Amino acid sequence: MMNTLKNKSYKLVIFDLDGTILNTLDDLADSLNAVFKMIGYQKRTVDEVRSFVGNGVMKLIERAVPKDTSKEDILKTFKMFSEYYQAHCAIKTKPYDGIIEMLHALKEKGCKIAVASNKIHPAVVSLCNDYYPGLVDVAVGDDPIRPKKPHPAMVNYVLDKLNISKENTLYVGDSDVDVLTAKNAGIDCVAVDWGFRTKEFLIQSGAGLIISNPQELIDIIE
Repeated sequence: MMNTLKNKSYKLVIFDLDGTILNTLDDLADSLNAVFKMIGYQKRTVDEVRSFVGNGVMKLIERAVPKDTSKEDILKTFKMFSEYYQAHCAIKTKPYDGIIEMLHALKEKGCKIAVASNKIHPAVVSLCNDYYPGLVDVAVGDDPIRPKKPHPAMVNYVLDKLNISKENTLYVGDSDVDVLTAKNAGIDCVAVDWGFRTKEFLIQSGAGLIISNPQELIDIIE
């Protein structure tokens, strides 16, 4: 797989956000628990939140709220969390080691960079602008316009926006959702094990190539 990828010419790299280029876990957990405290729900641990993320905010809430919570209360919690997190999404969040250097290296090689995330769209745009100003060509998140990953709609949107073919595109993510997104979109995929899922989990999810350091991605592009 490594040799196959190295023999290709990539003009675009699409990254997942949470667990791939940004460590957002603490802010997600803090925001969730702040809202839960307001409502009166039991606090969730960081490890629990880690296991809940990946399929969008609504799924995060559905997995985190007490069992048998009504749909009405789930929706209320979702709205409260969305508002709270939007205002508190960049307190403890930070890039993983080597990410900024990697993105600059990709830019120097002439690659376009995009972010496709199941996080709420305004938060995706805000975080990309805050942490990677001038480095991300297209940022797309969860909104009513298109389905969430693993549906390929976000990837197809990026490809259309930048007018780049699937053959020249590489997708990078840290979860089973990302592996399946790339498969559904028909593009090559590299999984990373420094994020929210373990290497063993990624292997079980069908990841063909897994890297443990951002420098390895630069080597693949080269």
